Amino acid sequence: MKAQQTVQHLLDFIDASPSPWHAVATMEQQLINKGFTALVETAAWQLKKGGRYYVIRDDSSIIAFIAGVNPLVETGYKIIGAHTDSPGLRVKPHALHKSGGLLRMAVEVYGGPILATFTDRDLSFAGRISYRTESGAIATKLVHFKQALLRLPNLAIHMNRKVNEEGLKLHKQNELPLLFSMSSKEQIPDKVFTELLLSQCDLTAEQIITWELNIYDTQKGGFWGAEQEFYADSQLDNLASCHAGLQALVNEKVLNSGNTTVCAFFDHEEVGSESTKGADGSFLADILERISLAQSLSAEDYKRALAQSFMLSVDMAHAYQPNFPAAYEPEHKVYVNKGPVIKLNANQRYSSESVSAARFINWCQQAKVPYQQYSHRTDIPCGSTIGPMTSAKLGIRTVDVGGAMWAMHSIRESAGVLDHQYMISVMQCFFADK
Repeated sequence: MKAQQTVQHLLDFIDASPSPWHAVATMEQQLINKGFTALVETAAWQLKKGGRYYVIRDDSSIIAFIAGVNPLVETGYKIIGAHTDSPGLRVKPHALHKSGGLLRMAVEVYGGPILATFTDRDLSFAGRISYRTESGAIATKLVHFKQALLRLPNLAIHMNRKVNEEGLKLHKQNELPLLFSMSSKEQIPDKVFTELLLSQCDLTAEQIITWELNIYDTQKGGFWGAEQEFYADSQLDNLASCHAGLQALVNEKVLNSGNTTVCAFFDHEEVGSESTKGADGSFLADILERISLAQSLSAEDYKRALAQSFMLSVDMAHAYQPNFPAAYEPEHKVYVNKGPVIKLNANQRYSSESVSAARFINWCQQAKVPYQQYSHRTDIPCGSTIGPMTSAKLGIRTVDVGGAMWAMHSIRESAGVLDHQYMISVMQCFFADK
């Protein structure tokens, strides 16, 4: 029952977070409820030992931490890293255009989604608006259209006779625009879209400057299976990892462990992480250095603290799907509801190595949680995570782990109920370990 309640909390979190900007806002509220204080990068910091803090960079990346009372040079930073973005579709600047008596919404592919899964779904959009305040400053505001507004209808099989043999292939430029409404000669598409945005916020048309908007599936997450042992939702990759890390951070044992514990959740992982707020940028290094400065560490002691540190790079893993046995390494299948997955790759697409994997296994054993080890097929290119880049930048020993899931990068992904609680339990052991 506890595992199912934990997953229901996860599903509620995802359903309240239809974009990376919403995900950070949702996490921010949870942190505030646990006594965390916001810090601003442009201000001077004065941190209290044992204090709880968080920093947001550009609305969609967040780092939360507890300034430990234990000496940093002895314990190092205990870090969990994940990402807030998911692959999908983003709205183009001139959003609506007329075509064949309909208004269609122009979209751009973000990352590597399974495009066919976006067809015949009840879609809508959410994100942030950049606008000019009455004083002339630039500010942002979240918008979230909860009703189904958009759809990508499939082409009937009578006109695509080989779809079941060759699969659904969508031309990214011509066949991805989403149907929005009937159009008339009097309608001006840009005006229609602006009025739509204004219906969600107390702004004037003159104030709105631009926006970033994410297409999402309005269907809420839910449980499935004969014993409701599985769950499905959008954005499990990688909001499930963000949720697990945050739940571990605010655990009472962790809050009172005395360790300097850090959750770093970055945007832009799905497109390479090379941005001001991505994992390949300066965000995490900046925050770790400022924590050390607030504790009056010298430059040498800061490097010593990094050398004592450890990071869990947490991103979802590929569970074995018996309909497609040829896609998996035969001796390295991992399964849902069988525990966290340690991800290994000799070419360092994952950051795990024998020592970091052994330490993670030790935490699993302390938490009485099963674990699995995954290796990708040698003849199929392997994906990567934030682990290798952050480990390389900071010199911190890192292990890549994740929860097993099906249909990664689909608009509707699935995973096992037990695994989410397993992951949280291991994370708690990691954060609290002396």
